[in-house]
Amino acid sequence: MKKQYRIKKSEDIEIILKEKNSAANKYFVIYRVENHENNHFKYALSVPKKYGSAVERNKIKRRIRAVIRSIKVKNDYDFFIIVRTTTNTLSFQEIEKELINVLNKSQLLEVQDEQQN
Repeated sequence: MKKQYRIKKSEDIEIILKEKNSAANKYFVIYRVENHENNHFKYALSVPKKYGSAVERNKIKRRIRAVIRSIKVKNDYDFFIIVRTTTNTLSFQEIEKELINVLNKSQLLEVQDEQQN
């Protein structure tokens, strides 16, 4: 995933958190804010130190980036993903399923055409 899709500044993350527009499940919390200034979505990721060692935290971040790369996300949103510590028991397929589920709950996924079914 290109770096232009990532949010790095803490001020930008605070703006998203202040909006308090969130969706969550047992494994992830997603905060989102509408942003029409960009022509693509931007996101930030947070994995707490309680999750595990740096190797484990980097592994989950790589997996989440791979899932985001493989799906269609709405372009006019910025979002912040917080990984909960319960996620460390999941396989890649389960991470993908749960992340897509919470992204869909927060209305960040583009609607698929009905004709493609």
